[in-house]
Amino acid sequence: MKKIQVVLLFLIVETLTAQQKAPSYPLIVHDPYLSIWSMTDTLNAASTKHWTGVDQSLVGIIKVDAKFYRVLGIEDKNYETVLAAGNEKHPEIIAAAQKNLSINATQTIYQFSCGPIDATLIFTSPLLITDLNVLSSPISYVTYTVKANDNKTHNVEIYFGASTTIATNTPEQQVATQQYKISNLGVLKAGTTEQSILAKKGDDLRIDWGYMYVGVPLSGQAKQYVTTAAKATTSFTSGKRDNEDVKKGKNLMLNTVVVLGKVGATEKEQFFLLGYDDQYSIQYFNNNLRPWWKTEYNETIGNELAKAAKNYKIILKKCKAFNESLRNDLEKAGGRTYADLCVLAYRQSVAAHKLVKSPQGDLLFLSKENFSNGSINTVDVTYPSAPLFLAYNPELMKGMLNGIFYYSESGKWKKPFAAHDLGTYPMANGQTYGEDMPVEESGNMIILTAAICKAEGKVDYAKKHWRTLTQWVNFLMTDGFDPANQLCTDDFAGHLARNANLSMKAIVGIGCYSMMAGMLGDKKTAQQYRDTAKAMAKRWMQMDDEGDHYALTFDKNNTWSQKYNLVWDKVLALDLFPKEVYKKEVTYYISKQNEFGLPLDSRKTYTKSDWIMWTATLADNQQNFEALIRPVYKYATQTPTRVPLSDWHETTNGKQVGFQARSVVGGYFMKLLERKLNEKRKPG
Repeated sequence: MKKIQVVLLFLIVETLTAQQKAPSYPLIVHDPYLSIWSMTDTLNAASTKHWTGVDQSLVGIIKVDAKFYRVLGIEDKNYETVLAAGNEKHPEIIAAAQKNLSINATQTIYQFSCGPIDATLIFTSPLLITDLNVLSSPISYVTYTVKANDNKTHNVEIYFGASTTIATNTPEQQVATQQYKISNLGVLKAGTTEQSILAKKGDDLRIDWGYMYVGVPLSGQAKQYVTTAAKATTSFTSGKRDNEDVKKGKNLMLNTVVVLGKVGATEKEQFFLLGYDDQYSIQYFNNNLRPWWKTEYNETIGNELAKAAKNYKIILKKCKAFNESLRNDLEKAGGRTYADLCVLAYRQSVAAHKLVKSPQGDLLFLSKENFSNGSINTVDVTYPSAPLFLAYNPELMKGMLNGIFYYSESGKWKKPFAAHDLGTYPMANGQTYGEDMPVEESGNMIILTAAICKAEGKVDYAKKHWRTLTQWVNFLMTDGFDPANQLCTDDFAGHLARNANLSMKAIVGIGCYSMMAGMLGDKKTAQQYRDTAKAMAKRWMQMDDEGDHYALTFDKNNTWSQKYNLVWDKVLALDLFPKEVYKKEVTYYISKQNEFGLPLDSRKTYTKSDWIMWTATLADNQQNFEALIRPVYKYATQTPTRVPLSDWHETTNGKQVGFQARSVVGGYFMKLLERKLNEKRKPG
């Protein structure tokens, strides 16, 4: 009997994992502007949306014999008006029954029952972090596979519609469309008639320059045309598509219909391409920069579309291999729950950046502070995002720091500490945040530079910026240990003086500088700064000790806080703080958890999930690690707030407090980074 119960439990766990829930599901995600999500558990329950929550509708319908099954999105809100205006009856559109949903690093996969046909929809955004050629390409695949489930054959047609609102900031903007062929592809193109390139900056914005593209291979029976959004569905269900082509208008739909013909027990597949050419992506110190794929590979969007179609099977094979490799890495590092969380975070973190090349020839991988303040390349957003990129591609990590180094070294930023940001997305012309974070950002830059050196096993990147790093570390030496009243990365919590966690960042930053000096062969400097960091750590322990834990500030007052900055002491093997500090804090944290996680500190019950994942990495055993991450998993899968994963939530009820779709969930990969760096340290 016990054996049967164990088997049943295993099957239940397997089923739940296969149907893993998320606050929102990534469909087409590449950068802060090309970012389309399903914000319901069922793909055909609501319109698909940009990460900001504005409709960017994708619609998918499968015709099986004489019946129509909707698998993706919903009909336009004016659909019923169009039906009422007609003189003929239209067949009912049935919401297909969604049977399963799974998520991996590069894909979201849905399974449906469409009467006698089983259908699978796969959304692949090939964000292969180790392959900049594929990563930078602005093209996703939408794949339909269908087969009969009743041992009969059926006539099948597939409809895929993409709204031109994908190319507008608001649906009221006028767009122009075009239809043509590239190689063996049929292509629909749309963009605003205004084309105000890089004319807007801010947070709650969508792109309204450049052009969207929908492509389909012409090897089968494919037809493309443009209608108003309201008429798109009826154009398919009625079969009357002649003279419907719309060249200009508002809120249009790019429609593609493919006749698959007879479908039996043998599976048939059809893929569509959806891409975006923004032409110019970022303004960087008054230079308008084209996307990486245009500057580095000298490609045109036509070539990108043709290449994506030609390499479809190759790229999907690469995606599958990467998905499996990443999953395997994560499970080895932290277990299945940990792997599930990181997989949810992967595409979101990568797609909150834009990849471009600076006029100086440097790679720039610039983040947007989504629904925070819209800043570009914020250092204290780069800092929590870093573990994913350090683990898999330090070149992208450099791309997150290069602009900040240039800002100081060019003389444009004249202060003795690191800047907070480079501007407001997509304008990277200099800091626009109203207040500096001197200790925060200087510590962040030094720590992340050291982490690059550790990940690469060489000190070249630090050597290139040594003068700047030295200036910043000397600022930490004088101002970092007992910080004045100032903001840290948790600026939403307000100003804080004598911040113990911020002090810890300064100490770790000084220790990182010592490590890099040692790698450079400068033993005297390395010893000098290490002695200082060790002495500070000892003093810190004395000043902040509250008995069974360490306080929020050196004033103590029966407070506490997550000391997430301490994680670098462990991950980089700096050995500044005794292991007893880690153990005492972790034990205390476990006693302070709520249903949906560990609060950030004793002031409020809200938390930052990225910091919890860092704090959990301080644990010296799997049991304590999982005790801290399980409530985060519960939040991620049970939050009532349906937006792309928020990193700032309430631990008592799982609701979003603020922020969404941000890159900082790359911080979930800290445990994996620790494992990878430990493997590098092992002999042989």
